[in-house]
Amino acid sequence: MSVRPYRDIERRKSRKIMIGNVAVGGDAPITVQTMTNTLTSNPGATIDQIRLAEEAGVDIVRVSCPDADSTAALSEIVRAAKVPIVADIHFHYRRAIEAAKAGAACLRINPGNIGSAERVREVVQAAKDYGCAIRIGVNAGSLEKHLLEKYGEPCPDALVESALDHARILEDHDFTEFKISVKASDVFLAVAAYQGLADACDYPLHLGITEAGGLRVGTVKSAIGIGSLLWAGIGDTLRVSLSAEPAEEVKVGFDILKSLGLRHRGINVISCPSCARQQFDVINTVALLEKRLAHISTPMTVSVIGCVVNGPGEARETDIGITGGGKGTHMVYVSGLPDHRITDVNLVDHLVAQIETKATEIEKERAAAALPTA
Repeated sequence: MSVRPYRDIERRKSRKIMIGNVAVGGDAPITVQTMTNTLTSNPGATIDQIRLAEEAGVDIVRVSCPDADSTAALSEIVRAAKVPIVADIHFHYRRAIEAAKAGAACLRINPGNIGSAERVREVVQAAKDYGCAIRIGVNAGSLEKHLLEKYGEPCPDALVESALDHARILEDHDFTEFKISVKASDVFLAVAAYQGLADACDYPLHLGITEAGGLRVGTVKSAIGIGSLLWAGIGDTLRVSLSAEPAEEVKVGFDILKSLGLRHRGINVISCPSCARQQFDVINTVALLEKRLAHISTPMTVSVIGCVVNGPGEARETDIGITGGGKGTHMVYVSGLPDHRITDVNLVDHLVAQIETKATEIEKERAAAALPTA
């Protein structure tokens, strides 16, 4: 009996579309998105928030466009952003047309919710004229009335049927540059809906557990839901929806991808939970390291282990490692090998310097090999 490699994730084959200059679907890397929570009509505040998300590595940013003041400010936001901007539209078709003209790379809109066939035609034509993609965004909290009457409650079949109904409208207008999401705040409902949709079409899928909650609880729910789908090979782009700053959503998104080996950006810290055997303050050391190393985008693994029980074994698999060695000295590992000892004095400063040096070396090697950066 052949056994599938335990690290192997075979991605679902999907179409590839372009969101501005960012590919989504097909063989493209899984992208990480977020959404601003400022008033889009305040371009300065919105751009500032986008900048922080860009520093965290975001690939695509969505902004809400509920009124004409928002779409009027959109062109300034698009010009300032370094990443493609998605305009979030719900019911008003004119906002979609205005957003397309303003330079949005994608429109988040459900074509069945914007009125007559003529209005849908106008929106699709604007998307074609200005090179916009579209995201069909189905949400368990806002399903169409006829589907709730048919199924009695939000369920996977209802979400999938809604998504496919909207997709058919775009297909009927000879438009296929779209991706689909079927989000729910219930992890089981969302996962089942995405599984059903993945079987029913080959369009790129935008993953998310909507209204997941605050930073801690929302991260857990998103990691379970989004992570299980990614592990099954489902998903081409994702947003972690948290009641937290957009940059935090981006960081969690990359951490989910990093944990599954699907995409690597920045430092992956392997650290012990600490116990009475620890020879230095592991918890505080890790907190300081994560804060001071946040600027590094180079994919690296760092181990911080408080004692020698698991420390040497973990360090063998990392770029930089430290293991508590007793008597106030600790072993530093470089590229998996014991390199030198240090004391508690300036431990964090020393590790930061070692990691920054190693990151520079890795980037030089990547450049020499002409590999893309993170």
